[in-house]
Amino acid sequence: MPVFPLPPRSVFLACGLLLGGCTLGPDFTPPDPPKADSFLPDTTSEFVATNIPGGEAQRLVQGLDIAGQWWGVFESAPLNGLIERALSANPDIRAAAAGLRMARENARAQRATLFPQLQGGLGASQNQTPGSLSPVPASGGSIYGLFTAGLTITYALDLWGANRRQIESLEALAEAQCFQLEGAYLSLAANVVAAAIQEASLRGQLEATQRIIAAQRETLGILERQSSLGAIAGVDVAAQQAAVAQAEATLPPLQKALALQRNLLATLTGRLPNEALTEQFSLADLRLPHELPLSLPAKLVEQRPDVRAAEANLHSAGALVGVAIANQFPQITLSAGVNTQALSVDTLFGPGLTGSTVAASLMQTILDGGALSARKRAAQAGLEQADAQYRSTVLAAFRNVADVLRALEYDALALKAAVDAERAAATAREIARRRLELGDIIYSAVLLTELAYQQTLLNRVQAQAARFTDTAALFQALGGGWWNRDGGAGQAGRPRCRPPVPAVSQGR
Repeated sequence: MPVFPLPPRSVFLACGLLLGGCTLGPDFTPPDPPKADSFLPDTTSEFVATNIPGGEAQRLVQGLDIAGQWWGVFESAPLNGLIERALSANPDIRAAAAGLRMARENARAQRATLFPQLQGGLGASQNQTPGSLSPVPASGGSIYGLFTAGLTITYALDLWGANRRQIESLEALAEAQCFQLEGAYLSLAANVVAAAIQEASLRGQLEATQRIIAAQRETLGILERQSSLGAIAGVDVAAQQAAVAQAEATLPPLQKALALQRNLLATLTGRLPNEALTEQFSLADLRLPHELPLSLPAKLVEQRPDVRAAEANLHSAGALVGVAIANQFPQITLSAGVNTQALSVDTLFGPGLTGSTVAASLMQTILDGGALSARKRAAQAGLEQADAQYRSTVLAAFRNVADVLRALEYDALALKAAVDAERAAATAREIARRRLELGDIIYSAVLLTELAYQQTLLNRVQAQAARFTDTAALFQALGGGWWNRDGGAGQAGRPRCRPPVPAVSQGR
């Protein structure tokens, strides 16, 4: 084997110039959090309690941390199992995980531009020289083979930081994709919780409707007996029959909604709708947590995946400004190579056949019709756009938390009012039915109490479900505790994105 000469010392010295090169463009610093000490101008820290399941007292605890598996606060083993299955089987999670891997590999590929590129080549050709031309090969023949081999090393000096800024941009995009994966996890878990609560609400409404129908049939039986005795007119019996039919007509829409909700839960957990779910949910099986977390406003921008993704996009846009500026400066490339040529393979590496080259090139755009300047202005406009989108995302996040806090406050009041109304309507209905049996009241008054009770009963079930939904919405609005996943105690300082390993490794 021949011994190829090492590249000249100048090549290695040039590599060292990279370390002393400057990096053009703005250096990124995270935006300052909004200067706010609360999410609302006036809010309560304790919510009204009602003495029914789902009406427990709740209070906000400032600075209370959020568990990574925050849905455990509802103390429902079927719900926990369903969410775990959804997080491992939902195709949207797999798509987001694949997007993260793609973004990270793109960043790694760009990082390779900081190192020299070594290429090797082999060539072989069959040649014929016309007899009228000279010189001819030493063998004297006009037909000969030519074999070549060589190594070339090239290195583009990143004096102005274009490559480093491009790497910075792609790494920021990978970070944005990481937070989008976190957001997908959070949304999926929240959607499963919301779907389970809605199923429980629909089951409660179905049970309430069935009780209402049974009670109205009892009233119909009373009226039929009184009609047979001639105590009331037949029109009252017909009116009650119509009321029973109307109540029965409300069952199919509820049954349809429940079936659709079951299909939704199957889809969220990666199943086809024809695969039966064994889990069923009722409001009585869920528990409301007594203490609710409330992050400081300055912490919210660190915890929300959508805000952190928007911040990473802002970082990427700022780095692209540096790329555009650096591209306006001269580009220097160094190269060195060794090669050998021979008429036969066995002499390819013989003595005296090896040559070498050393080269340096400098390229500076002189005229381009304003393309580089336009790209710089486009990058600056992209940075302004990303900044505005970040601020819009922050505003939406604060509004989301404020909306949930108001919902917690007023839905607790609504549940208390609904329970009071249901109890009053139930009392009025019972009194009316007793008076009807005694013939001491006209039927129209009984019908009104029946309808009032029916409506208050359904309102109570819906208000009961709303408190569970609001609780889940608060955990989602505050970021979902992704920084405490797998039982961790949280990260010191600003939490960094740590995507779940199982989700990222799937599909490899």
